[in-house]
Amino acid sequence: MKQISILVPKGAVALSCIEGPFVLFTKANDFLESVGKDPLFNVKLVGLSKEAHEYDRFFKVTPDVVITEKHKADLIIIPAVNGERETVIEQNKDFYPWIVQQHEEGSEVASLCVGAFLLASTGLLKGKRCSTHWLAANEFRNMFPDIELVSEKIITDEKGIYSSGGANSFWNLLIYLIEKYTDRDMAILASKYFEIEIDRTNQATFTIFKGQREHQDESVKQAQEFIEQNWQEKITVEQLSSMFAVGRRSLERRFKKATSNTVSEYIQRVKVEVAKKSFESSRKNINEIMWEVGYSDTKAFRTIFKKTTGLSPLEYRNKYNKGATAAK
Repeated sequence: MKQISILVPKGAVALSCIEGPFVLFTKANDFLESVGKDPLFNVKLVGLSKEAHEYDRFFKVTPDVVITEKHKADLIIIPAVNGERETVIEQNKDFYPWIVQQHEEGSEVASLCVGAFLLASTGLLKGKRCSTHWLAANEFRNMFPDIELVSEKIITDEKGIYSSGGANSFWNLLIYLIEKYTDRDMAILASKYFEIEIDRTNQATFTIFKGQREHQDESVKQAQEFIEQNWQEKITVEQLSSMFAVGRRSLERRFKKATSNTVSEYIQRVKVEVAKKSFESSRKNINEIMWEVGYSDTKAFRTIFKKTTGLSPLEYRNKYNKGATAAK
């Protein structure tokens, strides 16, 4: 049987990230038995001690085993743990050697949402790709610059080291793992039973762009403020370079280092964020909104919008604007 080990970490754990995988892998056994197959998964909760952990003041979770006991995992699941990152990472540091040892002995490892911070702290993600909640992207990049964050992805698979995007998108990773360990039919059945959209790969639609401000480069901050206050204008790198008396190459280099975006990417993302808000709340047509945010080329605007959000402008408006949907 596959030994599924769900960590019971210290800190403000998102309880759904413990309950969700426990319920899904347990239910998968029922699905397998319903078609005449043997159950495949043995699910255990793994803690640093046998002490019950209280979450959200209402629920207590008691580990089945502790890391000091003999226990070989085939898959380790790291739930999302909220709170001040450095504190959470320190609270759970005793898990990391155990996770690394298990991985060296063949165990796969999966982080759910911001559980990526704990996975990254093991060192197993160095030089690899990872996803997490879009809201934590800037913080993750600052803390782990040697990891390639692909914050638009819902699932990453780095040869048995997995991560999921934000919040409830962890279900998509779980369905992905069910398919890997069983077959497509079981994955489809699980997705239908739990009503999870199968094969969803991109979380860009949900992202709210908030420029990275937790840096000390004042010239870059001034450039960011100018872009955000003048999004309706056609802004160029040369204009910003002259305005803040910084050479173009220097500005580009410093801007990328401080914000993880090039100047052009930052301008595009600010404009797209304004356009998104307008699509969500107004009845203006696509061309009107395009002109308002400073684009004159329809094809260019549609291309940039879809690249940023994963949806065309029309698809985005129809998805989020209740008035537009009702008017059909």
